[in-house]
Amino acid sequence: MTTQTERAARQRRATVGAFVGTAIEWYDFYIFGTAAALVFGRVFYPEVAPAAGLLASFATFWVGFIARPIGGAVFGHFGDRLGRKNILVITLLLMGVATTLIGLLPGYATIGVAAPVLLVLLRALQGFAVGGEWGGAVLLATENSSERKKGFSGAWVQQGSPAGSILATLMFLLVGLLPDEAFLSWGWRVPFLLSAVLVIVGLVIRTKVEESAEFTETRKADRIARVPALDVFRFAPAVLALGIAASIMGISSAYFNNTFLLAWATGDLGVDRQAMLNVLLVGAIAQFLWQPIAALIAERLGTSVVMIGGLVFNLIVVIPLFLAVASGNVVWIGVMLVLSLIGGTAYYALLASFLAAAFPPEIRYSGVSLAYQLCATIIGGSTPLIAQYILTASGGSPWGVAVFYGALLLATIGGVAGLARVARRNDDARRVAGVER
Repeated sequence: MTTQTERAARQRRATVGAFVGTAIEWYDFYIFGTAAALVFGRVFYPEVAPAAGLLASFATFWVGFIARPIGGAVFGHFGDRLGRKNILVITLLLMGVATTLIGLLPGYATIGVAAPVLLVLLRALQGFAVGGEWGGAVLLATENSSERKKGFSGAWVQQGSPAGSILATLMFLLVGLLPDEAFLSWGWRVPFLLSAVLVIVGLVIRTKVEESAEFTETRKADRIARVPALDVFRFAPAVLALGIAASIMGISSAYFNNTFLLAWATGDLGVDRQAMLNVLLVGAIAQFLWQPIAALIAERLGTSVVMIGGLVFNLIVVIPLFLAVASGNVVWIGVMLVLSLIGGTAYYALLASFLAAAFPPEIRYSGVSLAYQLCATIIGGSTPLIAQYILTASGGSPWGVAVFYGALLLATIGGVAGLARVARRNDDARRVAGVER
């Protein structure tokens, strides 16, 4: 019989394993977004005008998001049938290989059109890997936790995003100190090549984590779904749709800030590249510090209350944020970005456990992965591309982009509120069924 100490140790190993692996995968994903904003247009699309090259770079960035639901469906299928742990080792390895190869990829000047073609293929492999990573990491942490600590464990999985962002930004700050010629020729490659070392560390940690407790119980009860992804569409289509809506800002805001905002500020507005990277670094640190606090607050006030409250606060600061960015004042940009992140982070910290609770264990890996990754494809990954298109079409006016950003926030609030209502209805039904028995 498992003692309380052993259960706590298992929970700790699962949470650390999920966090470290997710941080590495998000690092890999974020360095691509940063490079897309600063480098790829000139290295892989030099034959087109700068604005068109940036759009092409953002389109390549989106390719990873198109591949994410495919990865979510494939890895979700095997994760629901075979278990969470081994699938997460595979996704981490795939991501590391793809990212390292991007760091070794010759530019357009060396191999011509093959360079952007190979970049797109490697970006698709990144997306395929991360499509199976996030949902599995969420389940590995939350399914090995006690009911009271699921929200906090899920929040630590979410810590992988700011941790990856911090590491990615630090790396680009370091290589950004190089002269432009060195930065464009080889400096930008260093953060990608570092991935090989990080993945080895992550694999060592993940191989020591036990399988999810809830999945083990589901397998013992012989409740393994034959085609879990299909069952999600058959038995939980409303939950899936609401899960997609509830995930919008969890994906969109990071790439809006780290990719579009970075390109806009350092390009059209003339903000110093290093100064803007410092702003993003401060924002990521603020997110990392605030997320666990938001999870603890939610244990007292309720998950949906904290999530919706954070999103509403984020909505309130949209206009001041865009005024700050349009001003080009680095200090004002930093202050407003941190305020925006405080609201968004309160929501994002709880998104993992919130989505996991919406699906039954036998289809949970597929359900969580499909909801999050379909959102990534339809909305999240296209955010920099759409924002850049709106900005270009409006002649540089920020207000069309501000309306777009506000609409994303409103849609997310609707998804969270709807999913919370479904969860309450399911809880009531389970209580009634328990009384009848």
